[in-house]
Amino acid sequence: MTNYPHPIIAREGWPYLAITVIAAILATIFLGMVFATVTWIIALFVLQFFRDPPRMIPQNVDAVLSPADGRIVAVERIQDPYVNREAIKVSVFMNVFNAHSNRSPVDGKVQTVQYFPGKFVNADLDKASIENERNALWIKTLDGQDVTSVQVAGLIARRILCYAQVGDVLTRGQRYGFIRFGSRVDVYLPLTATVKVAIGDKVYATSTILAVLAKNSA
Repeated sequence: MTNYPHPIIAREGWPYLAITVIAAILATIFLGMVFATVTWIIALFVLQFFRDPPRMIPQNVDAVLSPADGRIVAVERIQDPYVNREAIKVSVFMNVFNAHSNRSPVDGKVQTVQYFPGKFVNADLDKASIENERNALWIKTLDGQDVTSVQVAGLIARRILCYAQVGDVLTRGQRYGFIRFGSRVDVYLPLTATVKVAIGDKVYATSTILAVLAKNSA
């Protein structure tokens, strides 16, 4: 099963792609091969950055899916400051060559959406989780478990986009936001979750399982 109700090039990138392609065409016509080559390379970079490919959704309903493409930079027990609980944090770092569309890690209902202005230090650093500009989505799963997905701006990222609102019901793999130009996403899980990734692992939005939630007996 896939969840892909949008074009293969993220709509957030259409203006940037149009500008760079037009610039490349004009450079080709008026400025010669050297300048044209540079502008076409920039246009290709913009195209690859804003790609937003469809992904297969694992069938396990208890699976917590990666909300972003990237590399695992943290797996730790820590305080979840958005829900005020002890949790397991799994962090995915996105560089400029990763697809930057963000997708829901679980099926559930959005309880809160919290935006925090902040710094723009390297998103690969631990302090980015609490110091950088960020947007936190608290989702309660269908069986009442709490999962927090936090978009964190990076060194050159200057815009976090979140389309989810309080009360929205999200499905696993559903697109809910975008971060422009390098960033990270932190996922806070119940302590009973079984983590399936390790630091350094490469992960893909929707298709990679970060963890499996324990059955809630409540």
